[in-house]
Amino acid sequence: MWRKDFLLGVATAAYQIEGAVDEDGRLPSIWDTFSATPGKVLHGDTGAVACDHYHRWRDDVELIASLGVEAYRLSIAWPRVMDAAGRPNETGIAFYRNLLQALREKGIQTSVTLYHWDLPQHLEDAGGWRNRDTAYRFAEYADLMSRELAGLVDFWSTLNEPWCSAMHGYGTGHHAPGRTSVVEANQAMHHLLLGHGLALQALRRNDPASQKGIVINVGRGTTDGDTAADRRAAELFEMQHNDWVLDPLLKCRYPAALYEELWQDAAPPVHDGDLALIAAPLDFLGINYYFRTNVRADDNGGYVEVPLEGVERTQMGWEVHPDGLRDLLVGFHGRYANLPPIYITENGMACDDEVVDGQVVDGQRIAFLNRHLAAVDQAVKAGVDVRGYFIWSLMDNFEWAFGYERRFGIVHVDYATQRRTVKRSAQLVRDFLAQRRGRP
Repeated sequence: MWRKDFLLGVATAAYQIEGAVDEDGRLPSIWDTFSATPGKVLHGDTGAVACDHYHRWRDDVELIASLGVEAYRLSIAWPRVMDAAGRPNETGIAFYRNLLQALREKGIQTSVTLYHWDLPQHLEDAGGWRNRDTAYRFAEYADLMSRELAGLVDFWSTLNEPWCSAMHGYGTGHHAPGRTSVVEANQAMHHLLLGHGLALQALRRNDPASQKGIVINVGRGTTDGDTAADRRAAELFEMQHNDWVLDPLLKCRYPAALYEELWQDAAPPVHDGDLALIAAPLDFLGINYYFRTNVRADDNGGYVEVPLEGVERTQMGWEVHPDGLRDLLVGFHGRYANLPPIYITENGMACDDEVVDGQVVDGQRIAFLNRHLAAVDQAVKAGVDVRGYFIWSLMDNFEWAFGYERRFGIVHVDYATQRRTVKRSAQLVRDFLAQRRGRP
């Protein structure tokens, strides 16, 4: 089914697991501010403690190794490694260096994301991703980390899900910093992608042996409507969700129809040379996929979500639709002649998991993972170059605006005691990998 070097790994993000938000020189991030604002996060939860990974990382490395996975995807907390003047925080950097070295010693490949949403608050105070200068500050951060950690990282990703950072952070207000302007969302998107292009230069300069790319979230849009307007609505959904990011990366342009039909007054603030930087060749493209969205035409030439009845859903309320992953991968393969090798960098589901008699039997998640891996296999057989798959997530954690209620992990976390319990899904992953390596 898979090529011999097909990677199977697990993934996490710094703010969701580390805790220790005010220790060893770490500065506040936009998520510290946002989650401390009443009404922004379910139950008033914050990432102040999370999974206490900052203090328990050695045990967590042993946990990862015990699962037999071949790779671990993590992110660096920008506020932990630099001060407000851009000077390195040696204690914060040492945390990541020690973590990466320990993973290397276990034979686990490392996939490091530079930005998984935790912008230093002092940069947001200066305009955040609305401000072009933030892209240059991001490049300085990428330069520092790729010099400090060169040789310890197999895969560098500049950004995780710039769509979420731009749209949910600046367009809908669902995520930090909680702003609500489509114009600002387009400013943020452009500056995120500009930061990606600038950071890519630093990564190539400082750590040439590593693979460099970006991680994007993609969405499958379909319609149960029967009009041409409904079908166009589904196209516009995917254009806004996918092409808004992929076209500048792979076609050196933003999709014109997006601004002609949806966002007439929200054109990105492009300067000469920006798009050439953004469209620099990638060694890989990370794809995060979770669900399908059903839409119909609205009265303004756009679309509105119309949830389907009678479909399987996760604890998040998201439809389980593995065919959407296959269809998107095959579609990208046909649309982008320069599509780089792909890693599925996040795929998984939230369940209302409980420990019963010392075990967590998460049958829905097991079925979810099996069906999505089968969808990836179908895409590979259709010619798509997919080289790995990372389960989201290694362990239950702070699920952004949903706090600690939604559990995505293949390892259960009791947040009161920080006890980790390997779920049945993780046991099956371990057994599968042992079998693949020819061990009993």
